[in-house]
Amino acid sequence: MSSERYVLALDQGTTSSRAILFDQSGNPRATGQRELTQIYPAPGWVEHDPEEIWFTEQAAVHDALVRARVSPSQIAAVGITNQRETVILWDRTTGRPIRNAIVWQCRRTADLCDALRQQGYEPLIRAKTGLVLDPYFSASKIAWTLDQTPGLRERAEKGHIAFGTVDSWLVYKLTGGRLHVTDVSNASRTMLFDISRLRWDDELLDLFRIPRSLCPEVRASSGTVGLTDPSLFGAEVPIAGLAGDQQAALFGHGCIEPGMAKNTYGTGSFLLMNTGFEPVSSQNGLISTVAWQVGDTVQYALEGSIFTTGAVVQWLRDELKIIGRAEETEALAQSVDDTGGVYFVPAFAGLGAPHWDSQARGAILGLTRSTNRAHLVRAGLESIAYMTRDVLEAMSRDSGRPLDALRSDGGAIKNNFLAQFQADILGIPVERPRITESTALGAAFLAGLGTGFWPSLDALQEVRGVERTFEPALDPETRQQLYGGWQKAVGRITG
Repeated sequence: MSSERYVLALDQGTTSSRAILFDQSGNPRATGQRELTQIYPAPGWVEHDPEEIWFTEQAAVHDALVRARVSPSQIAAVGITNQRETVILWDRTTGRPIRNAIVWQCRRTADLCDALRQQGYEPLIRAKTGLVLDPYFSASKIAWTLDQTPGLRERAEKGHIAFGTVDSWLVYKLTGGRLHVTDVSNASRTMLFDISRLRWDDELLDLFRIPRSLCPEVRASSGTVGLTDPSLFGAEVPIAGLAGDQQAALFGHGCIEPGMAKNTYGTGSFLLMNTGFEPVSSQNGLISTVAWQVGDTVQYALEGSIFTTGAVVQWLRDELKIIGRAEETEALAQSVDDTGGVYFVPAFAGLGAPHWDSQARGAILGLTRSTNRAHLVRAGLESIAYMTRDVLEAMSRDSGRPLDALRSDGGAIKNNFLAQFQADILGIPVERPRITESTALGAAFLAGLGTGFWPSLDALQEVRGVERTFEPALDPETRQQLYGGWQKAVGRITG
């Protein structure tokens, strides 16, 4: 067993809990992963068991340490990144959860949000938090739990109850119940946090009837917040990095300068752009959020969500059955010169940013007798690139900053055709990183930076590295002609 030191990143996601050990070169030395049970008590409701979140994360850490043959004494720091907006309430005396966590996807509080919107509160919420009034965010979930659990509101008003996003819960458990904290990036997703003043907002707490005593202390994203309980690892290890998953990915991509942006190509896609040291109010269907705080420096981001990107390929495989494996799409798309005029708008669950049309439904337009499966596959992949351009153009309009390059991660961007077409339709380079675990790497970077494991932001840029850069090869006239066709196709389903 060597004496090499590592940073341990806990990546607690919606479907699994992971733990990854990173060495000083940023290489993932070992990974542990455990699936997380999805609980659906009613249509549109999604829950997790908080104790299972903790158990699976512990098990993932154990697996990673065993696989790497690493002693806990070799862990220099712990960084945590997490599914955002998911809410857990627990008893401060016993440390036990009040009920299951209400997951970010859960829609049970839609009526409450609708009522507040009808009462005219959305502009106030948007001005203070940068968010839209939606069940997606934490505040209405906390309010629902207080209202629906007998006697809970009274206990909360007496200071006996704590609430937290998943990062708070993990820190609480890791420290043996000593700490109740979160960081600015997670706090900014609760719809209770003033992102300009960087504090819990009394007006919003009153609006949702949430006692201030429930709220965790808000800390920086990088820097030691506490030490792990010695009984867990046999050693006290600094917990020194906290960030919501998408902000962590932005940091992991090295997007530390205003105007830098990343896209995570998953089932859906999350695009974030660093907007610098002041929040930018979106006029184009995006949200503003805190990116992170390093030392005394706070940076902000614009964020846009696309509902359906990688899910396009899943649909072609599982429903149309015109491909057997996702990997087939690259060669199929390259087997034809173009889509033959076909546009595929995959609005299976409506359109997200920047359109926000929940009533829109998917369409395949421009079919002719000569259309074949290669054209459909290519049109599906191209739709991912077009939707990404829609969001990035909105970001450029809001921020006043043109994008010089797009940094990418996620399963879909491993497809070389998609990566090249993305560069072509944006007219800028698309970078694919050397280390694909951008979210966990971001948590590790924040923790390592906060403990001196990495000495500076410049050192992190050297560690990150790029596996391949896709340069645009399409002439501007053709690029605009293709994108104009896409805009017309979207107009057919939103008009």
